[in-house]
Amino acid sequence: MSVERHIAGMLRQIARQQDIVEIAPQGSARKAAALAHVAEQYGYAYGIAYRTGFKNSLVQVRMYRDPRPGARVREAATIATHPQAGNGGTVPGLGQGSVKPLPEAVGSVAVLKDLITFDVMALYVADRAQKVLGYLACAVLTVLLLIDSSPVEAVASGGAVALLITVAFEVGAFRRGKIAQRLTDAGFLAVRDEQGAQRFLRPGQHLPGHTGPFAA
Repeated sequence: MSVERHIAGMLRQIARQQDIVEIAPQGSARKAAALAHVAEQYGYAYGIAYRTGFKNSLVQVRMYRDPRPGARVREAATIATHPQAGNGGTVPGLGQGSVKPLPEAVGSVAVLKDLITFDVMALYVADRAQKVLGYLACAVLTVLLLIDSSPVEAVASGGAVALLITVAFEVGAFRRGKIAQRLTDAGFLAVRDEQGAQRFLRPGQHLPGHTGPFAA
């Protein structure tokens, strides 16, 4: 789907003043962040991102309508400045016909990209139970290999897989930690949601799904 069609579809949701707008572009978190920035200019605020679709190939972002007066002022100003957005006209913060942010939007899109990436990576950051299952699978593999291979080959193969799993766990945790630090430096607050997962919110923002999630 073209950039214009993604933007037009998102703006149709926004025009209906839906409480929740779903963004699911094909591609990277960078593209999702650019579209989320556009939604913010129409009075929405970032909620959560996760992977969906065939083999989790899509990054889906959920934006919530922000009821605060400042969001409505921002929405009105955007509509007045970009009356033809979604119909071939200019789009707030993005270059014409692209998802490349304009200079004034680069910082905002970068922060949204970090929020999206942090949430999406939760799927790949293992907790203790996942680690136990991963290493148990390595042990089962080693036992199965003993049937047709020598003990040395079986142990070496099982150990190699265990090493790959360990490296994947550590790399994921390291990358997510770097993103968490950038969000903290940008003034976001770390909280835990109802499932115990770490999230980052702007000061005065509550977790989406709660009553008045963007109220102070």
